[in-house]
Amino acid sequence: MEFIIQFVQDQPWFGVAAAVLFASSITALTPTPKEGTFLGKVYKVIEVLALNIGKAKEKAAAKEAAKKAKK
Repeated sequence: MEFIIQFVQDQPWFGVAAAVLFASSITALTPTPKEGTFLGKVYKVIEVLALNIGKAKEKAAAKEAAKKAKK
């Protein structure tokens, strides 16, 4: 157990990786709020932290459009 704790403390990139993982899980588990609202603006910041940009963002938009078409 001490080895794991020491490893985490010695790696400066571990905190960044943990932040990206946390932000990714938030964006994956929560529905996208409407644009223009306060939560919508906060969600956009979280998406950037989660690295949901470019092609990854396009894929998510296509998935959401498919869900709306089913309804």
